[in-house]
Amino acid sequence: MTININIYRTIWISDLHLGSTQCQADVLLDFLKYNDSEKLYLVGDIIDFWALSKKMYWPRDHNTVIQKILRKARHDTQVIYIPGNHDENVRDYDHYVFGDIIVKNSDVHTTFVGKQFLIIHGDEYDTIAQCHKWLAKLGSEGYDFLIWINRFLRIIRRWLGLQSNFSLAAFVKFKVKNVVQFISDYEESIVSILKDRDLDGVICGHIHHAEIKEIDGFLYINTGDFVESCTAIVEHANGTLELVRWHKTESAIVGDEALEVSVHR
Repeated sequence: MTININIYRTIWISDLHLGSTQCQADVLLDFLKYNDSEKLYLVGDIIDFWALSKKMYWPRDHNTVIQKILRKARHDTQVIYIPGNHDENVRDYDHYVFGDIIVKNSDVHTTFVGKQFLIIHGDEYDTIAQCHKWLAKLGSEGYDFLIWINRFLRIIRRWLGLQSNFSLAAFVKFKVKNVVQFISDYEESIVSILKDRDLDGVICGHIHHAEIKEIDGFLYINTGDFVESCTAIVEHANGTLELVRWHKTESAIVGDEALEVSVHR
C-alpha cells in the first residue's frame, strides 16, 4: 500500500482541546502524520485549560500530539500559536518563542498569490464569550454533554449500518434558530473589522463550524475543530485555499483523498 504525504504551503488547525475528553487525538495524530507544510498555524483552544481546571486529564496521545507539533517545528516548519479563550493565559506571552513555536495573539498571512488574511481565534468577536463568561462556560458544558452522548450514537449507528460520522452537536446547532443566528452574527462581526484594513479576509476558529465563504466582498474562513468535525484549512503551493475534513479510517488508504469540502482559488 502506498502512503501519500500531503505537502502544503500552509495548514491551519484550531480547537484541538487537548486536556479534554472530547479531543479526537487519534484522528488529529493521523492528520499530522499524513499532512505537512512550510507553515503551521495553531488557531486557538489548543490546550483546554477550562477542562483541566476541573479535572486533570492528559492521556498519552495528547502528549504525543504536542511532541509531534514540536518535532515539526524543529524540522523547518514555521509553527505559530494564536491563543484562544480556553488557553487565554498563553496570550500573556505574545511574541515569545517556546521550543521553536512562536506565540502571537494575531497575525497576518500572505498567500502565494499575495492575498492577505487576518489570523485570529475569534472569541474577541463573540459577545457571549466577552461579556458573559459564565454563560460561555455553561454553554461549553452543554456542548461537551452533546459530544459525550454522540459517542454512543456513533456506536449504535455503526451497528445499524448507518453513517457513523453523524454529529449530534452539529444537528442541534442547525435546528436551534438562536444558534444559527449566533453563528451568522459572529461571522459578520469578524468580517466588519476588515473594512478599514487592507486585507482580503480572515481565518479564525472558536465556534467549531468549518466554513469558506464570501461575506461583503471579504473571504470568511473558519478552521472548524478536532472535537466534532475534524477539519483543517490548507493552502496549496499555488495559493489555493481548501477546507478538508479528515477521517482516520480513510486517511491511511486514500491519503490526499480525505474528504474535500470546499476549495477557493
